Amino acid sequence: MRFRLRPATPADLDAITAIYAHAVVNGVASYEIEPPSRDEMAARFEAITGRGYPYLVAEEEGAVLGYAYAGPFRTRPAYRWLVEDSIYLGRHAQGRGIGKALLVALLARCTELGFRQMLAVIGGGHPASVALHAACGFSDAGRIAGAGFKQGRWLDTVLMQKSLGEGIETLPDPGRYPGTLT
Repeated sequence: MRFRLRPATPADLDAITAIYAHAVVNGVASYEIEPPSRDEMAARFEAITGRGYPYLVAEEEGAVLGYAYAGPFRTRPAYRWLVEDSIYLGRHAQGRGIGKALLVALLARCTELGFRQMLAVIGGGHPASVALHAACGFSDAGRIAGAGFKQGRWLDTVLMQKSLGEGIETLPDPGRYPGTLT
């Protein structure tokens, strides 16, 4: 069976919470040490979707395989044209092209919404995530050495960036979303 992408709904939160908990406990992409509760994940979901940012899931036969969303990089108003992506896959979903499909769809949706830049903040400089973003046209934007300490070691954070739509070639319309975000 082939997976499909769709907007995430609150009904997906149990699966999203489980996928993220596994990533927190077993990986270095997230710098959280303890997995957040379902209630906390629901609050985060609402904070993203409630402001109009995209949140997607990949599913197969009704099971959520992974998710991706874009959210604010920083909350100051001048940053409102820049989004940060997050992508997490269940352990059995890796290596199937699901992460790339989610990222491509997320890029398209953010471009449609009028965002001008997307930033990937890659915890632990995870090679698969760096390769995924590079394959989708992201370029190197820097490295923060020793940005986190988890699982007994110092972790670098890799920054990658991609222009969306007209990027910085034209001025944005402050009267159109995301210009209306404050």
